[in-house]
Amino acid sequence: MQELGKLEDLPLEYREALTERNLVPLWPSMRSVLPPHVPTRDTSVINWDYESLRPLLMQAGDLTPMEKAERRVLILANPGHGLDNIQATPSIYLGMQLILPNETAPNHRHTPNAVRVIVEGEGAYTTVDGEPCKMERGDLILTPSGKWHEHHHEGDGPIVWLDVLDLPLMYRLNSSWAIEGELQTAKAKRDKSYSDYSAAGVVPNVNMQRGSTDTPMMRYPWSKTRACLVEMANDYAEGLLSTRYVNPETGRSLFPSIGFGALMLRPGETVQLPKRTTPVVFHIIEGAGSMTVEGHPSSAGEPLVFVEKDTLAAPGYTDITLSNASGSEPLFIMTADEEPLHQYLGIF
Repeated sequence: MQELGKLEDLPLEYREALTERNLVPLWPSMRSVLPPHVPTRDTSVINWDYESLRPLLMQAGDLTPMEKAERRVLILANPGHGLDNIQATPSIYLGMQLILPNETAPNHRHTPNAVRVIVEGEGAYTTVDGEPCKMERGDLILTPSGKWHEHHHEGDGPIVWLDVLDLPLMYRLNSSWAIEGELQTAKAKRDKSYSDYSAAGVVPNVNMQRGSTDTPMMRYPWSKTRACLVEMANDYAEGLLSTRYVNPETGRSLFPSIGFGALMLRPGETVQLPKRTTPVVFHIIEGAGSMTVEGHPSSAGEPLVFVEKDTLAAPGYTDITLSNASGSEPLFIMTADEEPLHQYLGIF
């Protein structure tokens, strides 16, 4: 490929004239913004291990009361994107959030879409537009763009969950903002009927009871997802066991920006995931194992060991291999990726 001219090749007087008029020549940076064959992949291979993260999160509970935090969160910042850029992948933000007994994270709504994956604790619930959603280990709780939401903890011990937002995307579109509100009055619980029936392939006919833009299901219980994966394993002796979280009325992704899924690895199994353009986030729900990423310098092809409650990230355009360390127990993993966005842009 032909080498292009460098900025320093241009006369200083010419460069200064460009700068005065807010102009920049393309050709010196063209190879970096349009690299040949494989794109720039800033997302580093990383494991935010929960064992070392948890004490620092608990210390945050001692150091910062809720009224001084509003949301007591430690951001999982991917070093490939820089620690100041709130990015786990190009458009996904991750954070570990802590609420202590008898605390309430106040009501607000914002433009970014958000999902909460419960990591530990019992006795908490999130109220979304008046609908209380119980929070149990592995559950996926939605707070879509524009929905009022607050978090309450009435149990013993801490409650911790993983926040997954499209905040980096919204922020860089200059579209990220929030509004504070009064505490909500809980309405009759709507999502329970979906939780009970949607996994069976049917959903209640409630279209006339809600606005057409409302999300029909706010809570996706882990027990339902796990049972689905186990049933798949009973039906298929080999092959990748994976599911995607969808809107039960449309079959589409929960959000247009982030897709969510779950994987099960049989005891002792090693699987290579289909190669894809989008980075992937993995949160370990049950079990332990390792991840190997080929094709990115941040990994060097070395296995990255993980255990339950760890959170990992891997870049796109790589070969990702997952292994279950147990010879007797399955491994369950929740995933988040940018597939819906890539599909919409026609680059997936």
